[in-house]
Amino acid sequence: MPMVDARLTLPALGLALGSAALHAGWNLLLVRARDIQAATAVTFVLTAAMAAPLAAVWWSAKTSVWPYALASTVLEGLYALGLAYGYRLAELSFVYPLTRGLAPVLTLGAGIVLLGHGATGVEVAGVLLVAVGVVLVRGPEGRGDAKALLVVLMTAAAIAAYTILDRTGVHRAGAFTYSFLVLVGPCIVYPLVVSPAAMRRAFGPLTLTASAAALASFVLGLLALRHGGAAPVLAVRSSSIVMATLLARPLLSENVSRSRAAGSVVVFAGVALLAL
Repeated sequence: MPMVDARLTLPALGLALGSAALHAGWNLLLVRARDIQAATAVTFVLTAAMAAPLAAVWWSAKTSVWPYALASTVLEGLYALGLAYGYRLAELSFVYPLTRGLAPVLTLGAGIVLLGHGATGVEVAGVLLVAVGVVLVRGPEGRGDAKALLVVLMTAAAIAAYTILDRTGVHRAGAFTYSFLVLVGPCIVYPLVVSPAAMRRAFGPLTLTASAAALASFVLGLLALRHGGAAPVLAVRSSSIVMATLLARPLLSENVSRSRAAGSVVVFAGVALLAL
């Protein structure tokens, strides 16, 4: 059996950075929509529709995948709802870095509490950096709506939970197959909370572009893992935290303070340590 490559090759670096940029991009596009809830619904439905042919061509699934896929797709639906609601309550430069930064901290915490895993010194340092970054993003005087912070925490918890499930579930199905299965959840949940008329109005160039970017982000991330180690690839992909925060000022006209910009960089550094 060949050894797992833990290096970050040049192709893997380029692919991982592309994946990070596209992930930040589709979130920035959603916030530009008039109806964020409807735009998010359409984006997830279109992404699943785009993934379906790929899943059909490379379909591969063991029967043991279904408990993981079903649980993960429910959590994916909760994540999508939380993300859209968070963007309605607060700015992207507040919601995005905190959801992406707190999720790996919660994943580590769950591993320690539920699975009995120990934390290394590097992981503890990563958690501390994320904590400092969260304070900076929120502001030295605690700026940021308490309800928005609660939604951020719930959304990050959903990300952490489906991440734990997916680490096992993805080994029981092909990557495209598993991705399609977990995207079904938002497609079922959203029509229950967003009217068909609102979804029809949200359908257009913006949601089509966001959907293509979301799927392309996944594909580039998958290709990056084929050319480099999982840990450095995940660390590079977390650079989307900084990209989204810094682009929120010119693209969304958000008032991104120096504290918030610095906080996003600190959160990224913490997530990178946790990934490595």
